[in-house]
Amino acid sequence: MLFSSTPYLSLSIWLPVVFGLIILAIGNDSRAGLTRVLALAGSLVSLLPTLPLITRFDTAHHGIQFAEKSAWIERFNIFYWLGVDGLSLWFIPLTAFITVIVVISAWEVIQERVAQYMGAFLILSGLMIGVFASLDGLLFYFFFEATLIPMYIIIGVWGGANRVYAAFKFFLYTFFGSLLTLVAIIYLYNKSGSWNVLDWHQLKLGMTEQTLIFFAFFMAFAVKVPMFPVHTWLPDVHVEAPTGGSAVLAAIMLKLGAYGFLRFSLPIVPDASRDLAWFVIGLSLIAVIYIGLVALVQKDMKKLVAYSSIAHMGFVTLGFFMFNDMSVQGAIVQMVSHGFISGAMFLCIGVLYDRAHSRQIADYGGVVNKMPRFAAFFILFSMANCGLPATSGFVGEFMVIIGAVKFNFVTGIAAATAVIFGAAYSLWMAKRVIFGKVANHHVAELTDINNREFLMLGILAIAVLAMGLYPAPFTDTMQTSVADLLKHVAISKLP
Repeated sequence: MLFSSTPYLSLSIWLPVVFGLIILAIGNDSRAGLTRVLALAGSLVSLLPTLPLITRFDTAHHGIQFAEKSAWIERFNIFYWLGVDGLSLWFIPLTAFITVIVVISAWEVIQERVAQYMGAFLILSGLMIGVFASLDGLLFYFFFEATLIPMYIIIGVWGGANRVYAAFKFFLYTFFGSLLTLVAIIYLYNKSGSWNVLDWHQLKLGMTEQTLIFFAFFMAFAVKVPMFPVHTWLPDVHVEAPTGGSAVLAAIMLKLGAYGFLRFSLPIVPDASRDLAWFVIGLSLIAVIYIGLVALVQKDMKKLVAYSSIAHMGFVTLGFFMFNDMSVQGAIVQMVSHGFISGAMFLCIGVLYDRAHSRQIADYGGVVNKMPRFAAFFILFSMANCGLPATSGFVGEFMVIIGAVKFNFVTGIAAATAVIFGAAYSLWMAKRVIFGKVANHHVAELTDINNREFLMLGILAIAVLAMGLYPAPFTDTMQTSVADLLKHVAISKLP
């Protein structure tokens, strides 16, 4: 374990939280301009301490790096313990990066309660980074549950007509799914005498214990991903959430559940994970195939991309439970790539909605004639969403499919159908919305993206292409950690 003299992780967590609280304290609608500037400055400053995590990361070291440890609640042996390895590294700068984009996206769109909107996103950013950095089980649970509060407010205050229903559904699904996880965490503490997640990785557990703990974790993480059949909350929430809320939900919050499988389920209960791999693989393939077909028939652009997210996250859980280097690395790459692409897709839909106040595919057509710059970005992100080579969407899917073929040829064929369905629903939507003649007077009145929107989408386009053309920085940092995880999973922990 490598400790850091500079608290990069603490700065990454608490800087956005502090900026968010300052904005809430001093901001009001009469000072909206100052609030926006402060929010952008806060998001950029919060991004800075995440960058050394990448530049100073030792790719040859498989253990925890940038570790920080101090007493929190000593009486119960609870520590404020942070650290990252190759499994969690990229999600911290990704979270800070997406927060910057969301602040830019809301610059002109949000006109009421600007301070509360910006403050909620900055606080949410810090809490999500806390999930990825926590090495104490109770600290992890604190951050994991705390993320629900700002997102609940974002959906419930700035969402659509059914925002209260969607916010309650989001909260109830994700909160009740996590209660069994709390029971499992307390059980592991009583068994080991420690809240340290790394100590739990070494704990000997019987098969019955492992199975019960596996399903306790599964309830929280599967809902958060979300996996079939507990996915039904996500389309409703995406449809009602504001554009920034949808972008953060898809780009980051869904990854919290997937990351939980890597940090908790696989290393703590490896025997149960191997024994129940067929169960997770089956649900993942259903998500890849069935949910892909469901996406094909959607009439609402947001719903289509929401179902697309469920299908792509099915690729992630599929990769984790095939237990080979290629599939697990591919799944993590897919998580990062999906953060860029899904965030970009929801922001594109938000650009159209801000102008025409409709998300229905049938209300558009011939947008390229009025918004050529926007159309170029929309087509690029749609292509990336269906895994076009040279985009980030291709890298993760390709690696998972290779891993699936290694695991089982039939599984590989089933996984590859995701590429076909992804192309079908992405290109179908792009064709209907972007191409053809100008469909109606609403489309005829559209204006192309301004400089702010061009900057926002341009940065994401660069990220998508850079990761697609040169994925080595991503795969190199996770390679040794993935190999170490798989060695750990291969060893029985039965007493």
